[in-house]
Amino acid sequence: MSTFLIRHAHIIDPANNIDAQGDLYIAHGKLQPFAEGMEAEYTLDATGLVAIPGLIDLYARLREPGQEKKATIASETLAALHGGITTLICSPDTDPVIDETATVELIHRRNDDAGFARVVPLAAMTQHLDGQQISELATLRDAGCVAASQADCALASVSTLRSIMEYAATFDIKLSMLAQDASLAGNGVMHEGLTSTRMGLVGVPVVAETVALSMILELAWQTGAAIHFSRITSARGLALIRDAKAQGLNITADTSINHLFLTDKNVTGFNSLCHTQPPLRSAEDRQALRDALSDGTLDAICTDHAPHDPDAKLAPFPASEPGISGLDTFLPLLLRLVDETPLSVSDVIRLASAGPAQLMGLDGGTLTPGAVADVVLLDPTDNFTCDPHAFRSKGHNSPYEGSPLKGVVKHAFVSGQHYPLSQVEG
Repeated sequence: MSTFLIRHAHIIDPANNIDAQGDLYIAHGKLQPFAEGMEAEYTLDATGLVAIPGLIDLYARLREPGQEKKATIASETLAALHGGITTLICSPDTDPVIDETATVELIHRRNDDAGFARVVPLAAMTQHLDGQQISELATLRDAGCVAASQADCALASVSTLRSIMEYAATFDIKLSMLAQDASLAGNGVMHEGLTSTRMGLVGVPVVAETVALSMILELAWQTGAAIHFSRITSARGLALIRDAKAQGLNITADTSINHLFLTDKNVTGFNSLCHTQPPLRSAEDRQALRDALSDGTLDAICTDHAPHDPDAKLAPFPASEPGISGLDTFLPLLLRLVDETPLSVSDVIRLASAGPAQLMGLDGGTLTPGAVADVVLLDPTDNFTCDPHAFRSKGHNSPYEGSPLKGVVKHAFVSGQHYPLSQVEG
């Protein structure tokens, strides 16, 4: 594997509290200590560019296998690099679902063939995600699944959830869970509030999240299972997590980038591009989520990437498929968060790199010598207007069309493999 010397970069490495000019040396797929006089096969002048650890996305739907009409591993891993992401944790709701080692092996083979960003699967908690029979989670963990998830599917009973949590605690398997009570969410398609009432749409109440959270937290105390709450949406939900953390419970939590910018009012006019699951909440909830990034209640930010073919968003709002294509815009939106909140660039990069790496036990998220060479070089001053039709993702379903953004990835390294993105096409 080639050796690279990256010179004169502005290095931001939150894991090591580094925010300074410097050089990086890559050899044998790892970051190496550098001293003047060391030679490399390739030297890259990064003057004017910022070097950050490759971002780690905690929840992305890649659609392959089974839904290649919407996206493929090749298209989405390339899109990920353009969004600053070098590791994608993919949801288990593929077809077939990730409940057997053969599916894990297939995803790894497709990822190896495509290159680009690394794909790490989530195991399906139950077989076929039917909510009943527990999958062979220990076997799936050994095959390469980083944690287990039920995706957005309901479990058959609280008893099933308890059994899963006892199993996970026994085998030291982390559970990534969406906190949403299916019976309370019902057929809701957006946040329950004034906007849903005015539009005549069935809403998902905040209590659907808080009731589920309370139940899972109580079972976590009893079983000792390590829980990661995926895509928290509400201020009241945050309060429950904050209190449980203060009491020492072994939990972590994230929210999606979309919940930090959009609210239920963006659905006005039956805008299906803002039909998401879990739903976009109120402006007050959005502010609470932003505040929770600063106070440590939330440990990470994910894309909640959900690429769709165009037809999926053309149906009437309740019948449209939920989700936003979020890989291409992830890093620019993180940088926009810096402009709109007290968070620094180092803060938002930590929430999408070192934070996810630590809570999932992954190598990466840091530029420490000896770490895997996942590095992103970006121009933070490169301004552009969001054009979903220019996305590398096959999913062009984005509500950010026309939004002014900044921050363009120029180079990415994944395990030391160099991708000069201006020259790389899928």
